[in-house]
Amino acid sequence: MKKRSIPIVVLLALAGVLTALHAQAPRIDVTNAMILHPAPDTWPVYNGDYSGKRFSTLTKIDDKNVKNLSLAWTTAVSADGGGGFGGASVKGTPLLVNGTLFFTAPDNAWAMDARTGRELWHYVWTRNRGGIHIGNRGVAIYHDTLYFVTPDCNLVALEAATGKEKWFKSYCSTEEMYYGSVAPTVVKDKLIVGVSGDDLDMPAFLDARSLDNGDLIWRWYVTPQKVGDPGLDTWPNLDMAQHGGGMTWQPITYDSDLNLIYVSTGNPQPVIAAKDRPGANLFTASLVALDPDTGKMKWYFQTSPHDTHDEDSTQVPVLFDSGGSHYVAQALRSGGFFVLDRTNGKAVVSSSIIKDVKNFSGFDAKGEPIPNPASFPSPNGAIATNSATNWYPPSYSPLTGLFYVNATRSLGIYYVYDLSDSPMGWAGGGGGGGASDGEVLEAMDVKTGKIKWAVPRYGGGTSGLLSTAGNLVFGSGSGGLAAYNAATGEVLWASRIGNVSNGPITYLLDGRQYVLVSADGRMWAFVMNE
Repeated sequence: MKKRSIPIVVLLALAGVLTALHAQAPRIDVTNAMILHPAPDTWPVYNGDYSGKRFSTLTKIDDKNVKNLSLAWTTAVSADGGGGFGGASVKGTPLLVNGTLFFTAPDNAWAMDARTGRELWHYVWTRNRGGIHIGNRGVAIYHDTLYFVTPDCNLVALEAATGKEKWFKSYCSTEEMYYGSVAPTVVKDKLIVGVSGDDLDMPAFLDARSLDNGDLIWRWYVTPQKVGDPGLDTWPNLDMAQHGGGMTWQPITYDSDLNLIYVSTGNPQPVIAAKDRPGANLFTASLVALDPDTGKMKWYFQTSPHDTHDEDSTQVPVLFDSGGSHYVAQALRSGGFFVLDRTNGKAVVSSSIIKDVKNFSGFDAKGEPIPNPASFPSPNGAIATNSATNWYPPSYSPLTGLFYVNATRSLGIYYVYDLSDSPMGWAGGGGGGGASDGEVLEAMDVKTGKIKWAVPRYGGGTSGLLSTAGNLVFGSGSGGLAAYNAATGEVLWASRIGNVSNGPITYLLDGRQYVLVSADGRMWAFVMNE
């Protein structure tokens, strides 16, 4: 048979079609199964999976070869802040699906090619621009839709492939001094999202919202809102409870087997000055387990009863199993460290992440801290523990059995400004003027609550953490992103890229393991130099 040549115009046409297909937006379809069991080439929820461990089973980068880690790409992130474009501080953890990274800054969302750092699309929220632009923790994704919140209290849904807006829904009010910053979390058929706020005597809440249109399904209030609500007896009266604060700043974690979500709550109002709110002030400064189907509380554990130092408890609850038992661990801003039975909230370990905690004087029979009156703010000032850690996520390695946390060993002086019988809002202040022993990366033994090791962190900001099966912990230090030996804390590699602003992630694409982080307005991706 005679061979027939293909005309050059046809070849060119075919090449054009292939180029167009390659340039098309990637297909995105994230299912519940993908979220429950993430593959190595995905990071589908804020902490990598529902547990909050931020642990990766990848081993291509390990403690032996991490010294050869090199830069794959770096891309500047420019955000429209209302007055023009500038470098964005990305504080949220990016999600990764189908080779595409999704991340946010206040009023901005992006998609970026995870292999090259090429921007695929950039969405800018322009309708209001109200609220407080303290930061944005990131996005949630389900099927082909991306969800995030804006500072002016709107929940926004975008087409994940294109960044096109699908709908938006107001879920809080800036007139009441709320604002949006938390990353939502998809749990089964619901979107779970918290609310932010600081200088307000308002009640905090956690919402379950429709994935289709943002409609409210249920709302759980942190503090009692009516007579008969649990915890009302820990407030002087209903009015104080109804305006008791306790903001839900942190993305939740979730146990699909127990069907429980774990929410950490913020400090009570008024802040610092607590004269008119005697009592434990439930359920502020607590770890609470809720039924995700109904929003009903199953148990609680108060990590800072009657908080008087703005030591909110909105640090990540980390789920892990050991010896057939199910636990949740949390390292707190107050300095506390707790390991609980996550089926019922009973304390297994009660200790601290710093050696000398001034804010409490031991633990009661339930393992909860006992407030130390000597640390209570006063007109003349009182010495107290000053923010031992904060919102940035910790990590847990099931291989080492260690809980990793960035901690600060410092003391502050706290004052009461408003001496009236009914102080409001920020009626006191402090935190500065004390002594500091510096910033450290610590490894906590979850069985004993003791500090296994602690190493200083010199420069590089304060980031979230990532542990891997390669016996590594990635986090800030030594002038940028650093890699530490997970068993000993030894610094094995450092990048000197500037101040790290979010938690690093790792992923596998085309057989190559990447480590990604944001620092000084840029995204940085590292790979093994092969």
